[in-house]
Amino acid sequence: MLTIGRLARQFGLSRSTLLYYDSIGLLSPSGRSKGDYRLYGEEDVKRLARICAYREAGISLKDIIRLLDAPRESELAEVLEQRLEELAGAMDTLRNQQRIVAGLLGRAELPGPESPMDKKIWTDLLAAAGFSEQDMRSWHIDFERTNPQKHKQFLDFLNIPEKEQKIIRTWGN
Repeated sequence: MLTIGRLARQFGLSRSTLLYYDSIGLLSPSGRSKGDYRLYGEEDVKRLARICAYREAGISLKDIIRLLDAPRESELAEVLEQRLEELAGAMDTLRNQQRIVAGLLGRAELPGPESPMDKKIWTDLLAAAGFSEQDMRSWHIDFERTNPQKHKQFLDFLNIPEKEQKIIRTWGN
C-alpha cells in the first residue's frame, strides 16, 4: 500500500491533485492507516495510470470518470474520436494562425517540423504491402467517395500540394 505522498511522487503529481481526484470521485484510496492516512493499493495505482494516460491525451476529468466507471468499449471509442476531432480543429486553427503570422512577416514558408509521413513514404509503404499503382488509385477513389473531408485531411497530412490534391480527388469522377 502506498501513501498519498508516495503515489503522487510515483506519477509526478502533487498531493493536492490526488486529494482533488478523491473529492470528485475519480480516485479514492482503498484503505486508511491507523493514523487515518490514505492508502492506495495496486488497483488504485492501475486506475491512476489510466487516469494519467487519458489526461495526457487531453481528455476531460468528467469524461475520464465516465470512462472508468462505465467502461463500455463503444463509449471509449466515442470519447477518443471526439478528442481526435477536437485536436484536428485546434491544429487547423493553429496552422491558419501560423500562415497568417508568416504572411505578416512576409515569409512564404512556414517554420516548424514537417509531418513524419509524406507522399513518398506513404507510397513506398503501400508498394511494400503489395499495392500496385492501380490499387493505390482505387484506394484514393474509395476514400474520396466514402469520406471526402477525411481524404482531404489525409492528403494535407502527406503535404501534397493543392494542385496535385485536386487531380487525385477527381480520379473517381
